[in-house]
Amino acid sequence: MRTSPKGHRLHEKLAEMETFRDILCRQVDTLQKYFDSCADAVSKDEFQRDRAVEEEEEDFPATARSDGEYNQNNNGSKEKLCGPASPKGMNGIDFKGEAITFKATTAGILSTMSHCIELMVKREDSWQKRLDKELEKRRRVEDAYKSAVNELKKKSHYGGPDYEEGPNSLINEDEFFDAVEAALDRQDKMEEQCQTEKARMPRITPISPGDAYSTVSKHRYATKVEDMVQNHMTYSLQDVGGDANWQLVIEEGEMKVYRREMEENGIVLDPLKATHAVKGVTGHEVCHYFWDTAVRLDWESTIENFNVVETLSDNAVIVYQTHKRVWPASQRDVLYLSAIRKILATNENDPDTWLVCNFSVDHEKAAPTNRCIRAKINVAMICQTMVSPPEGDKEISRDNVLCKITYVANINPGGWAPASVLRAVAKREYPKFLKRFTSYVQDKTAGKSILF
Repeated sequence: MRTSPKGHRLHEKLAEMETFRDILCRQVDTLQKYFDSCADAVSKDEFQRDRAVEEEEEDFPATARSDGEYNQNNNGSKEKLCGPASPKGMNGIDFKGEAITFKATTAGILSTMSHCIELMVKREDSWQKRLDKELEKRRRVEDAYKSAVNELKKKSHYGGPDYEEGPNSLINEDEFFDAVEAALDRQDKMEEQCQTEKARMPRITPISPGDAYSTVSKHRYATKVEDMVQNHMTYSLQDVGGDANWQLVIEEGEMKVYRREMEENGIVLDPLKATHAVKGVTGHEVCHYFWDTAVRLDWESTIENFNVVETLSDNAVIVYQTHKRVWPASQRDVLYLSAIRKILATNENDPDTWLVCNFSVDHEKAAPTNRCIRAKINVAMICQTMVSPPEGDKEISRDNVLCKITYVANINPGGWAPASVLRAVAKREYPKFLKRFTSYVQDKTAGKSILF
């Protein structure tokens, strides 16, 4: 097994300490022998001195000694001179050299020990960080386990109809909102995967010329369609920026989303209005892709399925569609007439304007059922094309084109969903829908000739 550089250095330092210990033990033995020899020499010297004193007391003054062996002291007595101690057991040991070596060895041990301690402290910090990471992983796993257990309990607990949308629902508002938001997040992830697959299968749909949509069609809803068109052209294009009744809820670049709070019999009917500006596309192109049912599922991610119930004319159809269910809310369906119109200019300064209006109708082939709650809608998308003249004699390109979009929606969702949940979902989903749709139109028209 490979060792880390830090571990390798630690082993080296520990080996050095083993070597220093052996050297130190030998030095201690040597110095101990020296000290023992010194002690023996001192003992022998004292013993000889005591014997000399005793002999002096016995023989003095009879025995005369030479002045070289005795020294006169202060009180007139003579003391035997003892030469420097030279014990026989020292074997020529250099005490000063051994002391210096001993000091160097101990200094080396202390230095090595300090280095080892430093390495061990660093290693302890590293292991502490690893321990903290493992504890954090364990905490996350425990939290995920608790969350999964709680979700499982909720699913088993919310199994009955009393825990779904309804007049007697037992789910409180916060739980309802959390469940709806989680379901929408799952739908978003699935939609991302689906969009990748759709991008691999491009669909070519011809766009009809504007003249086909500029006349009033003749069918049983023709008068109502004309009234809706005139009403939207009169009121939907009015600026709401200074109106206190309208609240700006989202502003992202050129896109602004307004909402006016309104309830009827406890049901949220908040009118919504959004304005946007998209470069490189015309109003005709935007309205075409918004109205054309052949490409509806390419950009609309909330629809489960739909079908054209009746074709009233070249520019008007009746559509029935069901929307994906977002648990615990009930599933919604809608039956509406969809018409596309080119608005004729009243003077030469008016921009090229197109409109798509969708409003609820009844039809015998799509009667309401108990499976879905029938929502009522009145929606319009108004698109105005702005052209900035190119320089010189250059032809108009998509760089010279800008489409101003006004989107209005009045929707009665029906049912019993909490007002706060409906408003939160609208605030979240409408901007996403508008950005997703306009990006789709830009991708479909890129590199193609401009259609006014």
